[in-house]
Amino acid sequence: MADGRDDRRGLLPMKPARVQAAETPGDGLAAPLVIAAVIVAALYFGREILIPIAIAVLLSFVIGPLVALLRKLRLGRIPSVGVAVLLLLTVVAGLGGLIGMQVADLSTGLPRYQRTIAQKAENLKAGPLGDLAGYLRSINHTIQQAGAPEQKPEEKPAEKPPSGKPAPPPSVQNPDKPVLVEVRDRDPSPVELAEKVLSPVLSPLATLGIVFVVLIFILVQREDLRDRMIRLVGSSDLHRTTVAMDDAARRLSRFFLVQLALNAGFGLVIGTGLWLIGVPNPILWGIFSALMRFVPYIGAFLSALLPLALAAAVDPGWNMVLATAALFIVLEPLVGQFIEPLLYGHSTGLSPFAVLVSALFWTWLWGPVGLLLSTPLTVCLVVLGRHVDKLEFLDVLFGDRPALTPVENFYQRMLADDPDEAQELAEVILAQCSLSSYYDEVALKGLQLAATDARRGVLTESQLERIRVGIAQLIEDLADRDDAAPEAKSSLAGRLLSGRQDEDVPCEAAPAVPDAPAPDQLPEAWRRDGAVLCVAGRGPLDEAASMMLAQLLHKHGFGTRVVPFEAVSRAEIGSLDASAARMVCISYLEISGTPAHLRYLVQRVRRRAPEAQVLVGLWPADDAVLSDPGARTSLGADHYAVSLREGVEACLEAVRDVPAAAPAPARGADDAVEPVPERADA
Repeated sequence: MADGRDDRRGLLPMKPARVQAAETPGDGLAAPLVIAAVIVAALYFGREILIPIAIAVLLSFVIGPLVALLRKLRLGRIPSVGVAVLLLLTVVAGLGGLIGMQVADLSTGLPRYQRTIAQKAENLKAGPLGDLAGYLRSINHTIQQAGAPEQKPEEKPAEKPPSGKPAPPPSVQNPDKPVLVEVRDRDPSPVELAEKVLSPVLSPLATLGIVFVVLIFILVQREDLRDRMIRLVGSSDLHRTTVAMDDAARRLSRFFLVQLALNAGFGLVIGTGLWLIGVPNPILWGIFSALMRFVPYIGAFLSALLPLALAAAVDPGWNMVLATAALFIVLEPLVGQFIEPLLYGHSTGLSPFAVLVSALFWTWLWGPVGLLLSTPLTVCLVVLGRHVDKLEFLDVLFGDRPALTPVENFYQRMLADDPDEAQELAEVILAQCSLSSYYDEVALKGLQLAATDARRGVLTESQLERIRVGIAQLIEDLADRDDAAPEAKSSLAGRLLSGRQDEDVPCEAAPAVPDAPAPDQLPEAWRRDGAVLCVAGRGPLDEAASMMLAQLLHKHGFGTRVVPFEAVSRAEIGSLDASAARMVCISYLEISGTPAHLRYLVQRVRRRAPEAQVLVGLWPADDAVLSDPGARTSLGADHYAVSLREGVEACLEAVRDVPAAAPAPARGADDAVEPVPERADA
């Protein structure tokens, strides 16, 4: 019994060990990896069925608007689907017939093309290229002879039989030599001949039939399929999910229609150009170019290889080849760099890496058909990821939007000591936002993240110094930029691929104060150096916020000066020159409660500059200091601001309150500064 109890006690410590093993990272990754492997295997082994279904789904987005238009004409659901599918079938059959006739016509001229290519090869051999090739062959032969071993003396030939005796027959010379026998196949029967001829055609026809059958069912059961998808991805919020799915389908339809029209136009221009050049079968190459342009990046240039080879086989000279090459070299950059940006922007909404990986992945799974479908299929996945919360990881993996928010990107670039990259990101955002909005919505919030990390002690002093230097360089680089609203620019890609047109815009386009007076209309006292003292709080990054505020005020004509926190301390404030100060702006990035040091700082500033107004800028807008009237009263400031925009507005309020007897010399009586609306929290 004692031994049994000891054994049972000895088994108890094994339970925590098993629990710990179940929590290892490898076990956590096992289930997703198994699921991914099963999905890939299903896509590969089920490609005969899944390829027609994928083509049908993409075609449903293309002809869906036509079905909706026919239904608006009160044609009915089934007749509308029938007319649309019949029209599509007519187009496909027409294109197939054209391609077949063009291929048959091309095959009749193959012998002549082979002779032309052979003649060109002979001409090249007789020219400088042939001399160069012969020279290289002679060098190679010399090298081989130098490294080859010496040959042995030749053996004497076998003695011939006497001339008087005839040679024995071959069977006598080598009686074991096999006799060659020619085997001929029997003539095929009519059934075998028909099977041999029709088998290459039956498989594409079967695939085409499956495509149209599935397409009809998708168009007829569209709402039912949508409801089932909603049940799978987001039945808890039916309204939001329904709107998102309908919006995604509508935007995908518009996107694919635009892409189809653009590629068809590209093929039409290529076919017309090849016809003018004289390349045979221009219709075939126009259709081929339109299809290949669905392949990202290299599709258009790959489609030029066959026309170039045919031009070289047709023309004895090289003029046709050069003209064909010039057609593709000029047209593809024109369409890709100028026409596409006007229609749907430079991008399809996918990152370049995702386009490359998706092309390789779908080509590996489904072959050439997968290469053609790679971009449309991936675009569908990205749009679903942007509209369905459970599929958001698809947008993160394949979308072209940054993985980090602009605020996080700003902080990360400053933390990595990369001010050049931070400026590049700022230029991109400033193409849609004003400078003051960028400072308020991106830079200040990024500095708040840094201030929070500094308070938690996760930032070292060297990292803080890098951030301070980086933000100072960025502010200096943006000094020449006006605080003006940029021109509104929107591409079709943004409207097609995002739920809202301004989804990716992190800030507003409006400047700090749209109706602010001109800088030269401010009173002279406010334009002097030091008229507005931007005092930094005692935080490690508060001086950066003061520098931003000083720059914005300077753009509106104020004379500003940035004052570090040390200059307003008890020991140093007596030496602070505040004789020209009309406003003192105190900036804090991170503060909570009703701090006593801020109240005493306001008191010291008032004693040093009794005629100046005091503004406290607490940039965390949700701070309790700003929402509590009692806290405001205890601080004793004249103005409070939660953004740089409000700080500029407060300074303009102070200018408005200047007595009318002291206007700027250059202004007349009718040019008074338009009053700034009174703020509710002032």
